[in-house]
Amino acid sequence: MPKSRTRFVCQQCGGEQTKWLGRCPDCGAWNTLEEVSLPETSAAAPAPQRRYALLTGAAATAGASAAPTVPQPLSQVKALSHERLSVGYAEMDRVLGGGLVPGSLTLVGGEPGIGKSTLLLQVSGSIAERVGPVLYVSGEESSEQIKMRAERLEISGERLYLLATVELEVICEAIARLKPALVVVDSIQTVFATHLTSAPGSISQVRECTLHLMQVAKSSHIPMFIIGHVTKEGTVAGPKALEHIADCVLYLEGERYHTYRLLRGVKNRFGATHEVGVFEMHGEGLQEVPNPSALFLSEHPGAASGSAVVVSMEGTRPLLVEVQALVTPSNFGIARCTANGIEHNRLLMLLAVLTKRVGLALGNHDVYTNVVGGFTLEEPAVDLGVAAAIASSYRDRRIPPDLALIGEVGLSGELRPVSRLGLRVREAAKLGFKRCLVPASGRTERVRRELEGAGLAEECRVIPASTLAVALEIALH
Repeated sequence: MPKSRTRFVCQQCGGEQTKWLGRCPDCGAWNTLEEVSLPETSAAAPAPQRRYALLTGAAATAGASAAPTVPQPLSQVKALSHERLSVGYAEMDRVLGGGLVPGSLTLVGGEPGIGKSTLLLQVSGSIAERVGPVLYVSGEESSEQIKMRAERLEISGERLYLLATVELEVICEAIARLKPALVVVDSIQTVFATHLTSAPGSISQVRECTLHLMQVAKSSHIPMFIIGHVTKEGTVAGPKALEHIADCVLYLEGERYHTYRLLRGVKNRFGATHEVGVFEMHGEGLQEVPNPSALFLSEHPGAASGSAVVVSMEGTRPLLVEVQALVTPSNFGIARCTANGIEHNRLLMLLAVLTKRVGLALGNHDVYTNVVGGFTLEEPAVDLGVAAAIASSYRDRRIPPDLALIGEVGLSGELRPVSRLGLRVREAAKLGFKRCLVPASGRTERVRRELEGAGLAEECRVIPASTLAVALEIALH
């Protein structure tokens, strides 16, 4: 006889429990267990058949039934074509590792209103015009609303098909009937499977729908984009339950009130991770920024103190960004430390090193740091630039506008070598910087030889420094 069972699923980590608990034993979150009724199944049915019952429906016509069910030797597995599908934007192709791989599932995350739907609608229009039909599934907007955005973006492709639905079965049926070159699901939080009793957006619905879409993508070799909103905790769809399922995870970052957007690759099974593509938001949509460093430094105030230019590696691309600092005496007894675009704990460490190793009395001063453009710098190689900007504001001495700073600061006040130093220096030389302050190591001479080979030795001079104190004397001299 069919049996009906219930489980208590944590909406934070996805852990399942047989009874309700006030606190999830897996992740420690409180009041996150919700009762979920499992579908009625027969005890004689095999477990894979019960779990993926949807694959026998519309998805089977898309090719899911052709998947092998027995182990195969590696030598007998037929390799897929390595030809990638370009999305029509070089910045996004770089983040994807050269384009879309057939059958890949790509998760695009970001805060609401950051531009995810706009970017993927532009990609859909480009592929529909160049390659073939594209299915754009929207669970948040009607087809008429998407049409209004498409007109603003000047997209009028005849092969771009819109589907406003939230039912997983309807989506799979449309994929099987249309056989598109690309599928976009906006967003995965709105999609639900009818055989689950939980509400749309819950961890069980999101995970089950994503797993099913992955099966359809792999079996039919159709690349898919799914959009996932970022919650207050900074995770996609509540917990990061989707990142291990997707082949590629992209995050669209940037301040809502700034025009620049960073498309950052967090995971990529078919290419390098932590690649970055830079876009600028306009009324006509997102436009590529081929030379972001020159754009970020276009309004660099060379005559102001507390400003330094750092070279950060974002994936394989060096970016020159301006870092600002303001140091003022504290008027309320307890000094404040505010970081915008820089990790707060890293800033506290740099302040301790400046106080202990350099002798700056920062304990009774408020310190404010900011990365121009609304971006976040996580690489330790920007430590020297941040420390120099703080010292420049504290001593009220400006850093020369033709000096770029590269280096990681250790707890003993030493400057530690950074990776790809030659690539960073060459990028700074191409943008007109006459000097680069770098850590003193065996790589310095090699970088100088590289500059000579590239004909940039006379245009940019490499200045090595062994400690933070020595580097600050050079920068503020």
